Amino acid sequence: MTKPRQPLLRMLQKHAPAKENKKPLAFKLHSGERAVKRAMFNYSVATNYYITKLQKKQEEKLQKMIEEEEIRMLRKEMVPKAQLMPFFGRPFLPQRSSRPLTMPKEPSFGNVNSTCWTCVFNNQYYLYHIHHVHA
Repeated sequence: MTKPRQPLLRMLQKHAPAKENKKPLAFKLHSGERAVKRAMFNYSVATNYYITKLQKKQEEKLQKMIEEEEIRMLRKEMVPKAQLMPFFGRPFLPQRSSRPLTMPKEPSFGNVNSTCWTCVFNNQYYLYHIHHVHA
Protein backbone atom coordinates (compact mmCIF):
# COMPACT_ATOMS: atom_id res chain seq x y z
CA MET A 1 0.00 0.00 0.00
CA THR A 2 1.10 3.44 -0.85
CA LYS A 3 1.22 6.36 1.45
CA PRO A 4 -0.88 9.37 0.60
CA ARG A 5 1.29 12.15 -0.82
CA GLN A 6 1.86 15.23 1.23
CA PRO A 7 1.77 18.58 -0.39
CA LEU A 8 5.10 19.74 -1.80
CA LEU A 9 5.26 22.80 0.44
CA ARG A 10 5.14 20.73 3.62
CA MET A 11 7.89 18.49 2.34
CA LEU A 12 10.15 21.42 1.56
CA GLN A 13 9.52 22.98 4.94
CA LYS A 14 10.47 19.80 6.77
CA HIS A 15 13.68 19.15 4.88
CA ALA A 16 14.89 22.74 4.25
CA PRO A 17 17.90 23.74 6.34
CA ALA A 18 17.49 26.60 8.72
CA LYS A 19 18.67 29.96 7.41
CA GLU A 20 21.42 31.82 9.08
CA ASN A 21 21.11 35.51 9.84
CA LYS A 22 23.34 37.32 7.37
CA LYS A 23 24.29 40.95 7.21
CA PRO A 24 23.44 42.74 3.95
CA LEU A 25 26.33 43.40 1.63
CA ALA A 26 27.56 46.96 1.35
CA PHE A 27 26.43 48.49 -1.94
CA LYS A 28 27.51 51.67 -3.67
CA LEU A 29 25.16 54.06 -5.46
CA HIS A 30 26.44 55.58 -8.71
CA SER A 31 24.25 58.67 -8.49
CA GLY A 32 27.19 60.86 -7.48
CA GLU A 33 29.26 59.73 -10.47
CA ARG A 34 26.27 60.19 -12.78
CA ALA A 35 25.72 63.72 -11.43
CA VAL A 36 29.35 64.61 -12.16
CA LYS A 37 29.16 63.16 -15.68
CA ARG A 38 25.88 64.97 -16.32
CA ALA A 39 27.37 68.27 -15.12
CA MET A 40 30.35 67.79 -17.44
CA PHE A 41 28.01 67.00 -20.34
CA ASN A 42 25.83 70.07 -19.63
CA TYR A 43 28.96 72.24 -19.49
CA SER A 44 30.23 70.90 -22.83
CA VAL A 45 26.81 71.48 -24.46
CA ALA A 46 26.66 75.04 -23.10
CA THR A 47 30.18 75.84 -24.32
CA ASN A 48 29.45 74.41 -27.79
CA TYR A 49 26.26 76.47 -27.97
CA TYR A 50 28.12 79.60 -26.89
CA ILE A 51 30.91 79.01 -29.43
CA THR A 52 28.47 78.47 -32.32
CA LYS A 53 26.55 81.59 -31.28
CA LEU A 54 29.77 83.62 -31.33
CA GLN A 55 30.70 82.19 -34.73
CA LYS A 56 27.29 83.12 -36.16
CA LYS A 57 27.62 86.65 -34.81
CA GLN A 58 31.09 86.93 -36.33
CA GLU A 59 29.85 85.65 -39.71
CA GLU A 60 26.91 88.07 -39.69
CA LYS A 61 29.27 90.95 -38.81
CA LEU A 62 31.63 89.98 -41.63
CA GLN A 63 28.73 89.64 -44.10
CA LYS A 64 27.41 93.05 -43.11
CA MET A 65 30.84 94.63 -43.60
CA ILE A 66 31.16 93.02 -47.05
CA GLU A 67 27.72 94.27 -48.08
CA GLU A 68 28.48 97.79 -46.86
CA GLU A 69 31.75 97.77 -48.81
CA GLU A 70 29.95 96.59 -51.96
CA ILE A 71 27.35 99.35 -51.57
CA ARG A 72 30.13 101.90 -51.08
CA MET A 73 31.89 100.70 -54.26
CA LEU A 74 28.64 100.77 -56.26
CA ARG A 75 27.97 104.32 -55.14
CA LYS A 76 31.47 105.35 -56.19
CA GLU A 77 31.04 103.76 -59.62
CA MET A 78 27.57 105.21 -60.16
CA VAL A 79 27.88 108.55 -61.87
CA PRO A 80 24.62 110.40 -62.32
CA LYS A 81 24.07 111.07 -66.02
CA ALA A 82 21.65 113.69 -67.22
CA GLN A 83 19.07 112.63 -69.76
CA LEU A 84 19.15 114.30 -73.15
CA MET A 85 16.63 117.05 -73.75
CA PRO A 86 14.10 116.31 -76.49
CA PHE A 87 14.67 118.17 -79.74
CA PHE A 88 11.91 120.74 -80.29
CA GLY A 89 13.36 122.31 -83.46
CA ARG A 90 11.05 120.59 -85.93
CA PRO A 91 7.35 120.04 -85.20
CA PHE A 92 5.78 116.57 -85.03
CA LEU A 93 3.61 115.79 -88.06
CA PRO A 94 1.63 112.54 -87.81
CA GLN A 95 1.42 110.47 -91.00
CA ARG A 96 -1.17 107.93 -92.05
CA SER A 97 -0.08 104.29 -91.81
CA SER A 98 0.50 102.30 -94.99
CA ARG A 99 -0.95 99.07 -93.49
CA PRO A 100 -4.47 98.08 -94.60
CA LEU A 101 -7.29 98.27 -92.08
CA THR A 102 -8.31 95.12 -90.20
CA MET A 103 -11.53 93.54 -91.40
CA PRO A 104 -13.79 92.43 -88.52
CA LYS A 105 -15.10 88.87 -88.32
CA GLU A 106 -18.32 87.66 -86.76
CA PRO A 107 -17.88 85.28 -83.83
CA SER A 108 -19.23 81.75 -84.29
CA PHE A 109 -21.65 80.77 -81.53
CA GLY A 110 -23.15 77.31 -81.11
CA ASN A 111 -22.24 74.02 -82.76
CA VAL A 112 -22.15 75.40 -86.29
CA ASN A 113 -19.01 74.79 -88.31
CA SER A 114 -17.02 78.04 -88.29
CA THR A 115 -16.02 77.73 -91.98
CA CYS A 116 -19.61 77.25 -93.15
CA TRP A 117 -21.08 80.79 -93.07
CA THR A 118 -23.82 80.01 -95.59
CA CYS A 119 -25.51 77.84 -92.93
CA VAL A 120 -25.73 80.77 -90.55
CA PHE A 121 -26.81 83.56 -92.90
CA ASN A 122 -29.05 81.81 -95.42
CA ASN A 123 -31.83 79.99 -93.61
CA GLN A 124 -33.55 78.99 -96.86
CA TYR A 125 -30.41 77.36 -98.12
CA TYR A 126 -29.63 75.79 -94.75
CA LEU A 127 -31.51 72.48 -95.14
CA TYR A 128 -30.19 71.89 -98.64
CA HIS A 129 -26.65 72.68 -97.49
CA ILE A 130 -26.93 70.28 -94.52
CA HIS A 131 -28.04 67.38 -96.65
CA HIS A 132 -25.59 67.81 -99.51
CA VAL A 133 -22.38 69.29 -98.11
CA HIS A 134 -22.21 67.93 -94.56
CA ALA A 135 -23.29 64.42 -95.52
